Amino acid sequence: MRIQNNMWKAVILIGGPDKGTRFRPLSLDVPKPIFPVAGIPMIQHHIEACSKVPEIKEVNLIGFFHYTEMLKSFITMAKQKYSLSIKYLSEYGPLGTAGGLYHFRDQILSGTPEAFFVFNSDVCCNFPLSDILHFHQSKNGDNRITIVATEATHSESMSYGCLVEDENTNEATHYVEKPETFVSSLINCGVYVFTPDVLRCYMAEVFRQHQEESLEMGMGDSNFPDAIKLETEILAGYAGSGKMFVYKTKEIWGQIKSAASAIHANKLYLSVYRRTKPEVLAKKNPDGPIIRGDVFIHESASVDPTAVLGPNVTLGENVEIGAGVRVSNSIVLSGAKLNDHCCVLNTIIGWKCKVGEWSRVEGTAQQPDPNAPYSKIISGQLFNEDGRLIPSITVLGREVDVAPEIIILNSIVLPNKNIHANSKNQIIL
Repeated sequence: MRIQNNMWKAVILIGGPDKGTRFRPLSLDVPKPIFPVAGIPMIQHHIEACSKVPEIKEVNLIGFFHYTEMLKSFITMAKQKYSLSIKYLSEYGPLGTAGGLYHFRDQILSGTPEAFFVFNSDVCCNFPLSDILHFHQSKNGDNRITIVATEATHSESMSYGCLVEDENTNEATHYVEKPETFVSSLINCGVYVFTPDVLRCYMAEVFRQHQEESLEMGMGDSNFPDAIKLETEILAGYAGSGKMFVYKTKEIWGQIKSAASAIHANKLYLSVYRRTKPEVLAKKNPDGPIIRGDVFIHESASVDPTAVLGPNVTLGENVEIGAGVRVSNSIVLSGAKLNDHCCVLNTIIGWKCKVGEWSRVEGTAQQPDPNAPYSKIISGQLFNEDGRLIPSITVLGREVDVAPEIIILNSIVLPNKNIHANSKNQIIL
């Protein structure tokens, strides 16, 4: 095994405010990367995984969100909790999935890391980083990429980047982003390892070509000529070069593209907790509440002993659950109150919402694909090609007040609404 340096870094690509539109109305109140899933912000799962790998000394978040107090507080908390150097590198605009990497190359490469991980922020995974690190070190070449991949069904694969692998060498011989016809069932997981020369050499050449093209076309800085697409401009070009290798994982994996897929991610992360840190899950107690399956309850939440929770439920800070309440396959965000005998199924209840007595807030659970080789998240689209709402989960935005004895089914409710009538398959503006 070839080891050059004992220091690695990690980069999490968090995008910006013009991304995550499918995550509305939840992303209206909090940047999508720090939306809580399974009790902690989405990218805290990434950072926690990095903290368990001794070689990783620094984590950089790259995006073009304004450095708000909310983001600043999250980074301060994460630095204290995980004893890692964590920095936010703010792009001047949307630079694409690789433009930020090249723009901040000096910061990423400072200290001469042997290599660095790159994560998409919306990845849901158990992150076997030590295994990926050792796999990458076992391959030869100074300017190499390791790409983490998993198996999907034929129909699912065409929604992702598809890889063809030489199984004898683990080399990626072909890469196509979202192909129109079937290429391979092996898909890109959005987790990578790069050696420094990929930034210094290959991305530098792509950047130079961009600058030349923009000058020829007179595009100017306003059109972000620095933007580089990792999938189509880097990975597709690297495939077949003998320098890109495929690490295949059979563990859980998915993407959190929409509110619906956040429910699936919540389920998968809770199942990971059961194996890795069962102490954080609620325990069954004869004095109640009744716990079914995997349930996470924040220590500040108040739950009546007659409530029935689970499976796959997360209750956030200062949540109040009344007598006889039923919650299943749902996320209840901080400060929400579920009054006596209401029922919440397949739903995200927003911050400081109130659900009245005997009301029912429900979404339609997506059934897992029986042909899927591993447990993954369906993308969770909320709209079909005609723009109509697909029956899926129900989402209540911040501070929605649902009156008693109301039924809300498969609906999206924007923040600060008072609901006094039943709703089915609607978007309530």
